Amino acid sequence: MVSWVLRIVVAAALLGSAGVHYFLWTQGYSGITGTLFLLDAIAGLVLAIAVLAWRHWLPALGAVGFGALTLGAYVLAATVGFMGNHDQFNSQPEYWGVITEAVCIVGGLALMFVKDRRRATV
Repeated sequence: MVSWVLRIVVAAALLGSAGVHYFLWTQGYSGITGTLFLLDAIAGLVLAIAVLAWRHWLPALGAVGFGALTLGAYVLAATVGFMGNHDQFNSQPEYWGVITEAVCIVGGLALMFVKDRRRATV
């Protein structure tokens, strides 16, 4: 039961981050940054499906990596600038992005170490 709840939470966080990046892409991010925002949206969707469909540690690791890389890129953009962007952490998409990416990291790590009880029963 705990495993499924964690899977749903991680998938929802991945979809939330994907939605934020898709929204920002539609708001006019262009060039290489816009391409990366669109790829982030697609990757979040694919990982969310994988987390729900495949009971393995790899999708959970993918969620952790997705959250860490995306959050790391945002922290760079909010502090020193990243690929021509300099954000200021003052908008709803930025707040939701940070929250969902942190949940991807924490939830993905937890999911990697939770045992599936249905496999343990003999």
